[in-house]
Amino acid sequence: MASAEQLKALLKSHINRDDRQFYSVAMQVAAHEAKVGHGKLAMELRDMIDAAKAHAASDEQQHKLVPLARPRGELASLLSVTYPKNRLADMVLDDQATEQLQRIMKEQRMFARIREHGLSPRRKLLLVGPPGTGKTMTASALAGELGIPLFLVRLDALITKFMGETAAKLRQVFDAIAEVRGIYFFDEFDAIGSQRGLANDVGEIRRVLNSFLQMIEHDQSNSLIIAATNHPEILDYALFRRFDDVIEYHLPTPEQAANLIRSRLGNFAPKPFLVKAIAAKAQGLSYAEIRRAIDESIKEAVMHDEERVKGDILSKALAERRQLSQKIANNKTASNHAGTTTR
Repeated sequence: MASAEQLKALLKSHINRDDRQFYSVAMQVAAHEAKVGHGKLAMELRDMIDAAKAHAASDEQQHKLVPLARPRGELASLLSVTYPKNRLADMVLDDQATEQLQRIMKEQRMFARIREHGLSPRRKLLLVGPPGTGKTMTASALAGELGIPLFLVRLDALITKFMGETAAKLRQVFDAIAEVRGIYFFDEFDAIGSQRGLANDVGEIRRVLNSFLQMIEHDQSNSLIIAATNHPEILDYALFRRFDDVIEYHLPTPEQAANLIRSRLGNFAPKPFLVKAIAAKAQGLSYAEIRRAIDESIKEAVMHDEERVKGDILSKALAERRQLSQKIANNKTASNHAGTTTR
């Protein structure tokens, strides 16, 4: 039986994710069991350790990263890379989105076992919802959780007016997806994923969409492909069945807004802290807008050498964000109306 020191060493090495130390201590336990005459147990322990090592080696090979600090050549204009440290625990999401993301994480962490049975883990994701509700942060958090790079696909460089050139660039991106494991994030995906046949559609975009459909259909890489859009209603219907999961994002409920405000303020929370009253002032704002308002109020406190945010300052910051959001919405409505009148 393992000694108290060995048990503590096993637990410590597991917490520190030090596999080498964990296996070393486990082998010591197996050797001790063999020494005291528990041969069968010792053999079972050694077999388990050998199997775990083999599984870890297989998993490491499956997830092997080719060092790519910076994409080279023309690819450098198409992809920008970061190595996020975010975690899903940093996000405030509804239960449905949280459950879907946890399921994706579980399948990714059991990648090798799923592939052994001829199956594929979820890795092609479509994120839909209003701006500022957590789509971009989700891509960043998944990269942080999995310890892999996040590649942002730069649509401004990808889409050109020359026939065939955009599809050729898209091919380069999918070649990178196959060669380097990472999360490849297509933000504002409706730029290339809008329905074929729309009145303002152009031939080049139709060809790009057709190319994307073919490439994502045949992609068998170990990377995650994530597309995000604020306008799922204009996406081509053929796209939805190419994705393993569609995750919906919404504006925060009062309870979610309260949780975000509480966690974001931390030690800067005002006293008294009427969180429900403050959360009510955040109604209609996105997560991103609420975070910005909180950060503005914290900066105000820091600049005045105050240890806590004042409630009226935070309320004012939220009100300013609401006014700005309403102004943007009104301008967008006016612009859409003008475009409809012109046509």
